[in-house]
Amino acid sequence: MCNNSKGDVTMYRRIRDLREDHDLLQKDLAAYLQCTQVSYSHYELGKRDIPTDVLIRLAFFYKTSVDYLLGITDVAEPYPRKG
Repeated sequence: MCNNSKGDVTMYRRIRDLREDHDLLQKDLAAYLQCTQVSYSHYELGKRDIPTDVLIRLAFFYKTSVDYLLGITDVAEPYPRKG
């Protein structure tokens, strides 16, 4: 289970806010991530650690950076991709 440091709270709020800003349901993201709606819900609530590969897929989906999702930066634009 995750600890609830400020960064963690920011991350969970950001993935929820991004989903809502795109008018998506949890089941939509769950389908994209190939997990259950309950699993995705646990990511948003901080009840389950978000695996690195899921964070990367969410960053690509929302066209942002993992740093933004994690609350490390407030700059939503993604970093330039190599190659």
